[in-house]
Amino acid sequence: MDAHLFEFLSLLLRWLHIIAGVAWIGASFYFIWLDNSLDPPAPGSEQARKGVSGELWAVHGGGFYNPQKYAVAPASLPDKLHWFKWEAYTTWLSGTALLVVVYWLRAQTMMVDPAVAALTTSQAVGIGLGSMVGSWFVYDALCRSPLGRHDGWLGAVVFGLLTLLAWGLHQFLGGRAAYIHVGAAIGTIMAANVFFVIIPGQREMVRSMRAGGLPDPIFGLRGKQRSVHNNYFTLPVLFIMISNHFSATFGHPHAWAVLMLIAAAGVSIRHFFNRKHRGVLAWQYPVVGAILLAGAAWWTAPRLAPLPPVVGPVNFERVRAIMGERCLNCHAPVPTFPGLAQPPAGVVLHTPDALVKNAQRIYQQVVVTRMMPLGNITKMSDEERAVIAAWVAAGASTQ
Repeated sequence: MDAHLFEFLSLLLRWLHIIAGVAWIGASFYFIWLDNSLDPPAPGSEQARKGVSGELWAVHGGGFYNPQKYAVAPASLPDKLHWFKWEAYTTWLSGTALLVVVYWLRAQTMMVDPAVAALTTSQAVGIGLGSMVGSWFVYDALCRSPLGRHDGWLGAVVFGLLTLLAWGLHQFLGGRAAYIHVGAAIGTIMAANVFFVIIPGQREMVRSMRAGGLPDPIFGLRGKQRSVHNNYFTLPVLFIMISNHFSATFGHPHAWAVLMLIAAAGVSIRHFFNRKHRGVLAWQYPVVGAILLAGAAWWTAPRLAPLPPVVGPVNFERVRAIMGERCLNCHAPVPTFPGLAQPPAGVVLHTPDALVKNAQRIYQQVVVTRMMPLGNITKMSDEERAVIAAWVAAGASTQ
């Protein structure tokens, strides 16, 4: 029952995380589009006299909308003012809770790979937590430094540091855990941008107006810069959220480079849309993104590492014995592995038919990527992997 409750808690947190993330990223896409699509009012018009810097007309859901943006602030604040913050906070809180439940509480299985580094649970969790907190402090310091006044150079340096982070995490953690902690670091930066910069700046602008003063434009400029940064972070983060389903990426010998290659493609594609919203069709950016993704697809294509020659006959009973010893504690209808209430991905390997049915999946995970058993916690040998490879090559029968 405890394992089931643990699994159900993970389900609910994952659901909440996706819902909040959709709301936050949707708001980011919308407001960047809105900001880039505004047309300046005609000189001398009523909108220009009111301090409006841009407006647009839109139709949606059977109605017409006319959003306007003020250069600094309107002459007076309305009674009702909408804030956009809980989407960000809920996404980060639910994501961090999910990180704790899925990874930190099962660090020896989900984070530690003895072939990479023999870490204790506290060491693995400490590295993960440190990467999240440290990334924010470094990023924030860069934004507040003189470099922060040069967006292009700042973006290049931040991307370089995230590449260094991805490489560093892969020196200590398993590939899947390294990926998810790069995502957690980026997500922490994004949420902290909202909590420590964007919302406090907006509160200061509101406070100044309610005190009868004129808001300092610097708060708006800082908030806009961090919002744009968050917008460019979105596609890499979304990829990381789904990457744990694709072991060809996080299981690659140079998984950190694959990650940053795909992240660069996401940034390039996002830049195309941001330019397009300004009326500039810069097709070179999606072309660059497509080239980078094609390169990632080629680079992650299966290339089998050498396996030792098989000694003795290759038959089903031999394969079944290996799977029973190395895999069945997780992939049984009722797993015996601590913390599992159901077999991962719903894959069961307890009958001959189940083994034959999943032969290609077993081959991919055990022989090609070697990501299973996870962290090789059951000590599957290369000789055993060679037997499985030979069995699949011979047709994966029950003979």
